[in-house]
Amino acid sequence: MANWTRRLLRFSFIAMARARVLAALTGAALVFAGFSAARAQQAVGPVTGLPLPRYVSLKSDHVNLREGPSKDHATKWIYQRAGLPVEITAEFDTWRRIRDSEGAEGWVFHSLLSGKRTALVAPWKKDVPPLPLRADSNNDARIVVKLAPGVIVSVKSCDGKWCRVKIDGYDGYMIQTNLWGVYPGEKVN
Repeated sequence: MANWTRRLLRFSFIAMARARVLAALTGAALVFAGFSAARAQQAVGPVTGLPLPRYVSLKSDHVNLREGPSKDHATKWIYQRAGLPVEITAEFDTWRRIRDSEGAEGWVFHSLLSGKRTALVAPWKKDVPPLPLRADSNNDARIVVKLAPGVIVSVKSCDGKWCRVKIDGYDGYMIQTNLWGVYPGEKVN
């Protein structure tokens, strides 16, 4: 066989090997991109199929926050405020891992939680004057009542900027960023 023929065959073999490696890398990149796109979408709980994380509220005025997902685990804290909003961050069997507005985390039995949406008025603004609850969803609307930070309100709806909330016979609108219990930009119907 002539030298040029051997060189051509060797070059063809190397080119095919490089093409296979390139194809494998491209395939791996596409698979990785698919996983990344899936992760970018909101995760769902393995038990309920509902979004994680998500906000709920405490159903009872006596809720044990446990170190792990069973009654065998020690109680870290006892919540004594029915309606308090909490964020579910994980699910295991009949247990839900929650986080409160102060960042405390632990496990709660699922039946002690409610899908009813509530929110805390700006719990991070401890030393500010009460915040306005307005008659309409704009800053110029009449003030219905002023609410102190830490007050629990029932969330009726949110449009991504304003939430319609109720408390003790008062009904009005509050800027969504002043509430802990709804995500920024979240729409609630």
